[in-house]
Amino acid sequence: MNGTNLFKIALRALANNKLRAFLTMLGIIIGVASVITMLAIGQGSKKSIQKQISEMGSNMIMIHPGADMRGGVRQDPSSMQTLKLTDYESLRNETNFVAAVSPNVSSSGQLIAGNNNYPSSVSGVGLDYLEIRQLTVESGEMFTASDIQTSAKVCVIGKTIADNLFPNEDPIGKIMRFNQVPFRVVGVLKAKGYNSMGMDQDDVVLAPYTTVMKRLLAQTYLEGIFASALTEDMTDNATEEITEILRRNHKLKESDDDDFTIRSQQELSTMLNSTTDLMTTLLACIAGISLVVGGIGIMNIMYVSVTERTREIGLRMSVGARGIDILSQFLIEAVLISITGGIIGVVIGCGASFIVKNVAHWPIYIQSWSVLLSFAVCTVTGVFFGWYPAKKAADLDPIEAIRYE
Repeated sequence: MNGTNLFKIALRALANNKLRAFLTMLGIIIGVASVITMLAIGQGSKKSIQKQISEMGSNMIMIHPGADMRGGVRQDPSSMQTLKLTDYESLRNETNFVAAVSPNVSSSGQLIAGNNNYPSSVSGVGLDYLEIRQLTVESGEMFTASDIQTSAKVCVIGKTIADNLFPNEDPIGKIMRFNQVPFRVVGVLKAKGYNSMGMDQDDVVLAPYTTVMKRLLAQTYLEGIFASALTEDMTDNATEEITEILRRNHKLKESDDDDFTIRSQQELSTMLNSTTDLMTTLLACIAGISLVVGGIGIMNIMYVSVTERTREIGLRMSVGARGIDILSQFLIEAVLISITGGIIGVVIGCGASFIVKNVAHWPIYIQSWSVLLSFAVCTVTGVFFGWYPAKKAADLDPIEAIRYE
């Protein structure tokens, strides 16, 4: 019996039991749709994180004071005073793999302008900070090297600060107070929105680091140093160079631990990507359970079908049908059920992904391999779970099958 006739017989058998065939497909439909949706959410989250990291500067390096041990107790890194202005100057003047470097200090408090106020913080930075963080001044200008030398009370603000303190007016040249210290706004940054962790990137006030250190904090040490490597590939070289310079400046022996910590965007990207990959795999495995349940449903229904059609099988064998023909017929039925369910599941899965994107506003990304994988799994599921019932049908004795009641 040729393949075309077997295919027609399988279609006719499924058409005679439409509801049962659909209910059998349902497990496959739900499984495929769940897998595609979960993978789309997982990959969308990964893409969103990668985009946010890229916007922050994929070659950015962050240097912070290291936690120290005193009397057997590990101190809070934020209370350490191991980073000095001399460290910043050494990194600025002596490094070969660093493109830009900026000190960082910050103070939290209340911003006041006229009758408006807003809780935020002022970050003391250098001129290279905009390049490192990939920020752009949209209106006005950045403060100058002269402002840094004279500890001028000037600042550049983000869109969120401008909207809250200076609604419906141009903030350039206006005065705002921070902890009773007046600052003149000289520039407004281009809006960047929220990042993948829900942080408002426009809630920012940048001022000369000398101003924040002298007029707000009255301290001589830095809370951190931001730098960027010449290229992303040179990040490791830059990190090694920075480590060597800081250890020399801090007069650390070979046996001494670093009194600072260095983190790069590559480390952050690797960590977040591994976390999202793990979560995506977990979600896909949970959704994949539905495919297994759907496969068991195919096996169950095909087993019942063999039992119901025992006499039909006997008659086919008595007129010349071989065991391989019977086996192929039932396998084709199982594969048709699984592939048809897979196609419907792909459509529903893609639709559900876009619903999640538009309703829940979650980032999604449907990859072609996830759809191909679903079809492959559907086919394997149909063959695997349809094999035993089909083999049972092929092994029936024609005489016993005809006499079956």
